[in-house]
Amino acid sequence: MISNRRTFIKHAACFTGMSAIVRGSTPENVGKSAPGERITVGGIGLGPRGREVLKPFLSQADVRFVAIADVQESRREIIRKTVNRHYGNEECKAYGDMRELLDRPDIDAVIIATSERWHATASILSARAGKDVYCEKPCTMTISECQELDAEVLKHKRIYQGGMQRRNVDNFQAAVDIARSGKLGKLHTLNAGIWLPQPIQPDLPGEPEPDANVIDWNRWLGPAPLRPYNKQYVGGRWRYYDGLSSGWGLLDWASHTVNLCQWVMDADNTTPVEYWPQDGNLCARYANGVKLVMRLAGFHKEGGWLGLGSCPVRFEGDAGWVEAGDYGKIAVSEPSILGGKIPSEMPGIDPSKHVRNFIDCVKSRSSTACNSTVVRHTEVACHAAAISWKLNRKLKLNPATERFIDAPDADALCSRPRRAPFTV
Repeated sequence: MISNRRTFIKHAACFTGMSAIVRGSTPENVGKSAPGERITVGGIGLGPRGREVLKPFLSQADVRFVAIADVQESRREIIRKTVNRHYGNEECKAYGDMRELLDRPDIDAVIIATSERWHATASILSARAGKDVYCEKPCTMTISECQELDAEVLKHKRIYQGGMQRRNVDNFQAAVDIARSGKLGKLHTLNAGIWLPQPIQPDLPGEPEPDANVIDWNRWLGPAPLRPYNKQYVGGRWRYYDGLSSGWGLLDWASHTVNLCQWVMDADNTTPVEYWPQDGNLCARYANGVKLVMRLAGFHKEGGWLGLGSCPVRFEGDAGWVEAGDYGKIAVSEPSILGGKIPSEMPGIDPSKHVRNFIDCVKSRSSTACNSTVVRHTEVACHAAAISWKLNRKLKLNPATERFIDAPDADALCSRPRRAPFTV
C-alpha cells in the first residue's frame, strides 16, 4: 500500500471542542509509491454528485475504497452498502466524524463532495493529514480560501484535483485545442455559461433538530454561520443562504466554464484584471485585452447559445469561433476549422477521465489537470466577478496580490471568518 511508505507526524486539530489527532507525511517520504501499487481511498460527504464521482473510483482495479465519513447517517449508509456490495464484503467502514477517517494511516486519498461550505476546510485538514484530495467544485468560499487552499496543498506536497472535470472531457478539450491552435485567428472574446448570482435569502424557519447520530447539525454547518435546523437545508436546499454557497451561487457553473477560459488563455497562474456587470452579464478583461463574458446559460438555446447543453463555452477570434456544451457536441463557424476531426460525444458531467487523471497523478506525484493552483486562479476570477455584481460596479484586481485596487469595500468581501471551532 502507498500509505505503508509514509511516516506520519501528528497535528492537533480542534473543530468540535475536543482535540483531534490527524497525521501528515514527512517531505522525504512523499512520492515514493510505485506506479503499479493500489491506492486506498475514503470519502467525505458523498451525496448525489459524490456517488457519481465514486463510480469511476470503484471501477478502477488499482483503487480500493475503504471508508466513508458523513454527518448524515442515511447518506453514509448508502455509501457503505454500495461499496460493500461492489466488493462483496463488509470492509467499508462508516464514520460520523471525518477526523476518524483522516486519522487512518492506511488511507492515501479522499474524495470530498460536501457542499462548498466545507470544501476548502476539509481539503486543508486532509492535506495536513497526509491525504491526497479529489474535491468537488466550487472548491472555495472566498478569495482568501483560494489562497489558503493552494498554500496548504503545496506546503504538504499533496496531489489535488478540483472537480472541474470538463478539462478531461473530449469535446471541451477539442474546443480548447482549436482556440489555442490559431485556427480562430487572434482571440478577442471568451464566453462562459453561468447561472447569475442571486441575493442572499432569509434563513428558513427553525425545526426540531434530529438526533446527532442521525444528522449532526452543528457539524453539517461546520464553518458556516450558526442558524436553526431545517430539513430542507440538509435535503439540498442550501444555496443562496449566508455562508452556505460561494459567490452568491455564481460558482456553481462559473467554476467549470471560467476554468476552461483560463485554460484557453494559458492563464492558470493569473486572472483577469478588471470585472464589471454589463447588460445582465458579468464581464472581465485580461491584461492583454481579451474579454471574458460570463452569461446566462441553460440546457437549451438560452442567452444566445446554440443549445449544446449545460455549461457551454464559446471562444471567438477574428477568423472564427468554436462552441461546446455538455451534450458532448462541438460547433464551429466553418467546417474546415475541425479538419475532419469530430470528438466523441462524452457527456460533460462524466468524471471518469478526470478521476483517472487524479489516480495516475497520485501514483506518479505529478500535477493534475485541475491542481490547487489552477483552482486558485479560476475561483479567484469567479469570486472577483461575483463581488463586482454584489457592488454593481467595475473593479480592478491586482493579480499578484489577488486584492482589489482602491476598493476597500470589495476587499472586505475577499474573506470571511470560519465559525469556531471549525477553523484551520
